[in-house]
Amino acid sequence: MAASNVNPTRMELTRQKKKLQTALKGHKLLKDKRDELMRRFLDLVRQDKVLREEVEAEIKEANKSFVLAGSQMSKEAVSVAFMAPKQEASVDVSTRNVMSVEIPVFDTHFRGSDKSDFYPYGYAFTSADLDEGVGRLSKLLPKLLKLAESEKSCQLMAAEIEKTRRRVNALEHVLIPQTEENIRYITMKLDENERSSQVRLMKVKDMMLEDAHHYKERRDAEPLKEDVS
Repeated sequence: MAASNVNPTRMELTRQKKKLQTALKGHKLLKDKRDELMRRFLDLVRQDKVLREEVEAEIKEANKSFVLAGSQMSKEAVSVAFMAPKQEASVDVSTRNVMSVEIPVFDTHFRGSDKSDFYPYGYAFTSADLDEGVGRLSKLLPKLLKLAESEKSCQLMAAEIEKTRRRVNALEHVLIPQTEENIRYITMKLDENERSSQVRLMKVKDMMLEDAHHYKERRDAEPLKEDVS
């Protein structure tokens, strides 16, 4: 239904047509963006699923190693082994733009020059299972950060997809139909006004012709009256 505040003028009709053209163009662009976001989101979800399964499997194996180490070493010995960390890691967070979505990028830096030198203890008083558990966790750190980056990216892309979907629906089901209805309403009113104007002009023309015809008849009849008299 056309809005009550729409003025049925030719200027308003031109404005509504431009508005419709812009809305149709924006609708197409947003639909293309939504479809591309959905494609990339599904690819990212599949990668995230595989990565999560790998991380969970490796964490499980690392926990097994720590359980075995705990059965062979005392609790105090394990605490002393991890008392003085030898390696320190820091994470730099940056972003990259993917279809107007700022995706996080995590970059890991280690304090020591040798990234493989991460055992904070000597090997004399520790078990091989503890070494294996520490080694698994140290190698797992990049995957953990990659998983965090992937899952955060999925969250951000899902939010952007939902926002884009709402915009597409608003254009498709509200703005575009309303603008088309306004155009039909204005066109109908202009056609009606034009027909009314034509009817009035024809009526005026008929009245003018009728007046002119009667005037001619009266003018022709006046000499006849003079002759009779």
